[in-house]
Amino acid sequence: MGSKILITGAKGQLGTELAHLLPDAVLTDMPELDITNKEAVNRFVKEHKIETVINCAAYTNVDKAEEDEEKARAVNVTGPAHLAGTGCRMIHISTDYVFDGTGFQPYTPADKTHPLSVYGKTKRLGEEAVLMQSTRALIIRTAWLYSSHGNNFVKTMRRLGAERETLNVVCDQIGSPTYAADLAAAIVQILPRPDAYQNKIYHYTDEGVCSWYDFAREIMEMSHLKCCVQPILSADYPTKAKRPFYSVLSKEHIKKDFGIQIPHWTNGLKRCIKLLEENK
Repeated sequence: MGSKILITGAKGQLGTELAHLLPDAVLTDMPELDITNKEAVNRFVKEHKIETVINCAAYTNVDKAEEDEEKARAVNVTGPAHLAGTGCRMIHISTDYVFDGTGFQPYTPADKTHPLSVYGKTKRLGEEAVLMQSTRALIIRTAWLYSSHGNNFVKTMRRLGAERETLNVVCDQIGSPTYAADLAAAIVQILPRPDAYQNKIYHYTDEGVCSWYDFAREIMEMSHLKCCVQPILSADYPTKAKRPFYSVLSKEHIKKDFGIQIPHWTNGLKRCIKLLEENK
């Protein structure tokens, strides 16, 4: 299988983790491959004899997307459509933001989507584009992704926790933190399965549920930081983009179909923080 796999968005959190696990994969990010350019995508796939694409490329700045819809749409909709149109098998990464978060039980892949933000809308349109262009795609929605690479909530909290005595963090948004290394391991487990590519949507997050406030407190505790985290409501911390209040995803299908064992989010956090401490 080796070099026949293309990872797009390879410098991002998930792409970096996948690159560790798939050393023979072809890695691209901007500027090596502009996925919004159809000719460039087709040429690249042909030249490198790509058989499977793992698309981790995305416009993920949720608040900036509100003003930059054109770019978000190009990266989150047009790009995935071009990749799917190559005829390769494809694993496409999507998000919990396709839901409005007004539910109160874990969302299944079959639940009705209703995105609240430009980011969520473009990611949902991207899913639809992939399913329209390809007959051999697998879409995985994930949520609250973090890793020891790039910018993310865990690294921000550790930095602020070392600088400040108190921090306010929203307590009324509920979800499941997901260590990118855990998602990458699940993808690698699914990758060789010929039965995986049937234009289905799956959900993957680490197990367990918490608020951003709970998550922040756990980060401080595991990092041995004295910073006191205080709960606030989303209304007290206005953002440009609306976020889903409840975005817990049901992993029942991915566990059943692929026999995947999913760690609890605190387990993933422990491993990530250990890595961050070692790399200081």
